Amino acid sequence: MSPDALPLPSTAPPGLRLHNLTLRYGARTIFAGLDLLVEGGEFLVLLGPSGVGKTGLLRVAAGLSPPQAGTVSATDDRPLAGRVAVMAQQDLLYPWASVTGNVFLGARLRGERPDRARALHLLDRVGLRDRADALPATLSGGMRQRVAIARTLYEDRPFVLMDEPFAALDTVTRARVQDLAAELLVGRTVLLITHDPLEACRLGHRLVVLSGDPARLGLPVRVPGPIPRPPDDPVLLRTQGELMRLLTESQAP
Repeated sequence: MSPDALPLPSTAPPGLRLHNLTLRYGARTIFAGLDLLVEGGEFLVLLGPSGVGKTGLLRVAAGLSPPQAGTVSATDDRPLAGRVAVMAQQDLLYPWASVTGNVFLGARLRGERPDRARALHLLDRVGLRDRADALPATLSGGMRQRVAIARTLYEDRPFVLMDEPFAALDTVTRARVQDLAAELLVGRTVLLITHDPLEACRLGHRLVVLSGDPARLGLPVRVPGPIPRPPDDPVLLRTQGELMRLLTESQAP
């Protein structure tokens, strides 16, 4: 696979701006007055305890849930509609469609003519060209997640929002798919949710902890060096310890 198989965007990637957001479920306020900027081309990782509102925040950013107050916008001031790809924790592959059919499923649902050549090219990049006509039931969990990555890349959106997409994978497969995501999402503006401090430190340019009730964002932790970082990198290990301390403090009674 040639390193230039997926060309980078020709212009600088826009950032994602969340301003003064308020989200409520019934009588409960999940967060209020929340501000977050994901810089253009950045891999920003959001962590926090279960139920704190991370998925709610991602759904608001993706335009899937309307907030009670606040705005979500791109820093280039162009509309976000049609420019956001979402990758969930579950691969959400359609069991009746082939691997290739799942990659260009979004195009088909929008009434567009699928680009099979592009889908096959992306499957080659994720190492699944030889499984292009297979059904999802014949794939391992790691293979299914690689199909989901190919489907996300097929959409070719500048913003990619990921909600614990690697959580169900075994440790080795998870590391390999993390490496693949870091490589193939260069040039995109990425917001990743995870519960795993190691994953956060391997992939994130900045790490932010969401905690409290209503939830608040802590000060960002910036991790130096290119991603994906090796798991035995001294800076990564030191940052992982700092992050564990922040997470522990955020969940203290």
